[in-house]
Amino acid sequence: MARFDRYLLSQLLVLFGFFALVLISVYWVNRAVVLFDQLIADGHSARVFLEFSALSLPPVIAQVLPMSAFAGAVYVTNRLSADSELTVMQATGFSPWRLARPVLYYGLIVALMMTLLTHLLVPASVKQLREREVEISASVSARLLREGTFLHPASGVTLFIRAITPEGELQDIYLADRRNPDRPVTYTAERAYLVREDGATQMVMVNGQAQRLDRDRQSLSLTEFADYSQDISTLIEVGRTLRPRLSFLPTFALLADPEGMAEIARSTPAKVLEEAHQRFAQPLLCLCAALIGFAALQTGGFSRFGLARQIVFAILLLVFIKMVESAVTGPVRDNAALWPLVYTPVVAGLLIAWVLLWRAARPRRLRPQGAPA
Repeated sequence: MARFDRYLLSQLLVLFGFFALVLISVYWVNRAVVLFDQLIADGHSARVFLEFSALSLPPVIAQVLPMSAFAGAVYVTNRLSADSELTVMQATGFSPWRLARPVLYYGLIVALMMTLLTHLLVPASVKQLREREVEISASVSARLLREGTFLHPASGVTLFIRAITPEGELQDIYLADRRNPDRPVTYTAERAYLVREDGATQMVMVNGQAQRLDRDRQSLSLTEFADYSQDISTLIEVGRTLRPRLSFLPTFALLADPEGMAEIARSTPAKVLEEAHQRFAQPLLCLCAALIGFAALQTGGFSRFGLARQIVFAILLLVFIKMVESAVTGPVRDNAALWPLVYTPVVAGLLIAWVLLWRAARPRRLRPQGAPA
C-alpha cells in the first residue's frame, strides 16, 4: 500500500472510531435510561442492569456503523480538501479513482466489522437478552419483594409489604385478590415468608386474618389464623415463554430451511429470506456509505467557500438509499421470490458512487471568453 493510502486510511479509521464512539454513547445512554427505569423500578439489582446494558450494545453498534462510516469519510475528505492535500495529490497525477482506493479499503474494513455483528454478535446477544427477559419476568421474588409500595402483579391483585428484614422476613403484609368481583378475598398478616415448593412459590403468613366477601349473600366472613400458606405463583401473570425469533436464528439455518425456520418462529418464508439477506446487505451498505461520502465531495473540487453544498448533497443521497431500502422491504416480505430486491439499495449506492467518481474525473473546463459554443 502506498504511503498516501496508509495516511488516508489511518485518518479515516481514527475519525470512524471517534464518530462510532459518540453515536454509540448517545444511543446507549438513551437505551440505558429506559432499562434503568424498568429494571430498578421492578426491584432488580445493578448487576442485572449492567448485564442488560451490555447485551443491548451489539444491536446499537450495528445500527450506528453505517452512519459512522459515512461521517468519517465526509469529515476526512472535507478536511483534506480544505487543507489542499487532495489538490496537491491530484496535481501529482492522482485521479479521483486512485484517491478512492484507500476509501475502498476503509469501507471493506467497516463492512467486515458489520458482517461479524450481523451474523454472530447481534443474533447471540438478542437471544441471550430474550432469555434473560423471560427469566426475570418469571421471577416471582423479584416482582414481589419491594417494601413500602403497593404492587399490582396481576389484574385485580394488590400486594403491600411494609418492610423486609435482612433475614428475608416480610413484615405487615396486605394481599387483596379481587379477580373474582363477586367473592373478593383480603389477607393481612404480621409477618410472612416466601417458600419454594414443588416449582411453586408459597407465601406462609403468620398471625393474620382472611376477609371474604360474598356479594350474592351480602355477607362478610372473617377468619383468623396462626399460619396460612397461599400459592402466590398463580397470582402473577407470567405466561411468557421463550419463542424463537428470526433475529436470533443462525444465518445458515435461515438460508438452508426457510420453511422450517418460518414455522419455528411463527413467521413466513418471505420474512425469513428477507432477514437472512439483510444480514449480507447491511455490511455492503457500510461500503456504499463510505464511497458516497467521499465521491460526493470529490465532485466539488477545491473551493475557498468549503464543500457545504456537496456535504448536503451526500446526505440527501443517503436519504435516497434509505428510501429505496424502505420501498423494497414490503414486496420482499410479501413474496419470497423477490429476495434479490434486498440488494437493490447496495446496487444503487455503488452505482451512485461510480457515477460521482466518473463525474469528478471529468471536471468542467471553463470556455475562453468569446469562444464559440
